[in-house]
Amino acid sequence: MEQNKIAIKVKDLSKDFDISESGRGFSGKLKALFYRKRKIITAVDGIDFEIKRGEFVGYVGENGAGKSTTIKMLTGILVPTSGSAEVNGIVPFKERKKNAAKIGVVFGQRTQLWWDLPVRESFDLLRVIFRVSRTDFLSQIKKLDNALGLKPLMDMPVRKLSLGQRMRCDIAASLIHNPPVLFLDEPTIGLDVLAKESIRNFLAEINRDEGTTIILTTHDMNDIEQLCKRLIILEEGKIMYDGETELLKQKFVHEKVIEVEFYDDGNTIQGIPGVTVVREQGCKKWLTFDNDNYGIGEVIGTIASRYKIKDISVNEPSVESIIRNIYNNSAMLPTT
Repeated sequence: MEQNKIAIKVKDLSKDFDISESGRGFSGKLKALFYRKRKIITAVDGIDFEIKRGEFVGYVGENGAGKSTTIKMLTGILVPTSGSAEVNGIVPFKERKKNAAKIGVVFGQRTQLWWDLPVRESFDLLRVIFRVSRTDFLSQIKKLDNALGLKPLMDMPVRKLSLGQRMRCDIAASLIHNPPVLFLDEPTIGLDVLAKESIRNFLAEINRDEGTTIILTTHDMNDIEQLCKRLIILEEGKIMYDGETELLKQKFVHEKVIEVEFYDDGNTIQGIPGVTVVREQGCKKWLTFDNDNYGIGEVIGTIASRYKIKDISVNEPSVESIIRNIYNNSAMLPTT
């Protein structure tokens, strides 16, 4: 019974690429015509994870960490070097067609729509490819139109769509057959603020209302913070963190910033244990405090009892800054 709750299961999954190295300079390139050195690059290195049905998971890492390679193995595009992967109980590279019928995929820098055809005709072709009945298709398009505002775009050739319009249509195209699992690789790349917000709202809605399992790879940490309760972080093909996004903050945020606005700018903050003034601007001061040794209520209470305060707020570091600090400090995190 528990097995039926697992949408994606990955065990000791690895992917190596065998590449050739050309020599340097003219003589090196001439030698390479007759003899090339071979080099093995490990893109994904023995990773393990399970994703339950209905989860919304952020899959992040620096360029070259192995994110897209993992997605390509889970979608059946690439064959693993070793290990195993199952999506909806299917081994992707062994049963590509069966797997494709149960997943949706969006690659932000590539489109699955036909460039010179109107959007409507691309959708209709996908309906035939995925063998969706006309009744189910019309019902799904109506639902997608309500969420993504597709109606004004349906008769436009894909090549005339803006990037934001095309992304809305690509996401709709990936959901025409109502798949239980959706892979998103940089779905908001290059979009303006309003387009990003529209897509985020829609993804949160289908995850909440339809129970769609969503795996999101992105460099936009706002996507992660707003959408993903769980975060998997990759470094050089290995998983360095797998756990709740909120838990990541709790575990690795040792300082919070308190922004205090006083009624006048003559106040000097001193003598409060663990508190440091990091910035001042007029009547405003930004303070850090040691979150491990001092409670936020205690610090705010001490400040409020000593000074006349107009406004006060607490700011936590973003997920992006936490991950950046982890990489910069080369800290290997235990999986949870």
